[in-house]
Amino acid sequence: MSVPCEKVGPGFFDEARWCFRAHEIVAATPERIFEVFCDGPSWSRWAPPITGVEWTSPFPLEVGSTRTVTMVGDLVGHEEFIVWDPPRRMAFRFNEVSRPGVAAFAEDYRVHDLGDGRSLVEWAMAMVPAGPGARTFPATAPLMGVGLRFMLGRFRRYVESNPVLTGTAPAADAVPS
Repeated sequence: MSVPCEKVGPGFFDEARWCFRAHEIVAATPERIFEVFCDGPSWSRWAPPITGVEWTSPFPLEVGSTRTVTMVGDLVGHEEFIVWDPPRRMAFRFNEVSRPGVAAFAEDYRVHDLGDGRSLVEWAMAMVPAGPGARTFPATAPLMGVGLRFMLGRFRRYVESNPVLTGTAPAADAVPS
């Protein structure tokens, strides 16, 4: 089963009722951070809900590139990039999901070079819940913000551990020099 989601644009992060934000200073250059973003297997190492990432568009990536993300509970999201500006920003939305519950969903990652090999990473997650869960979402929404901050902290620790990346594309193809 496949459930379509609203095809939101970059303005969604300012318009959505439910938008959660977090930020972290990471001891890595913006280029290194984007190398990790482009490494499919890395996502499941720092974002516990994600169990797999498959790029469904060839590298180099661009606006309109796609990937499929598998998450706990057998939720599958088919994503499309709505912003691709390495090493500064990337954003994607769900075009469809494997089961009801999400009317619209998007994530936005902004990376600011602080110098000295450090970057500020800002992460926004915006959504419109659907179905029965939409009624109870206001009660659980604060947990989304906590979870976002928790995962971004894991991302920082993961990147700073200097992992050997095993992704599906060479970093040179993913991030222009």
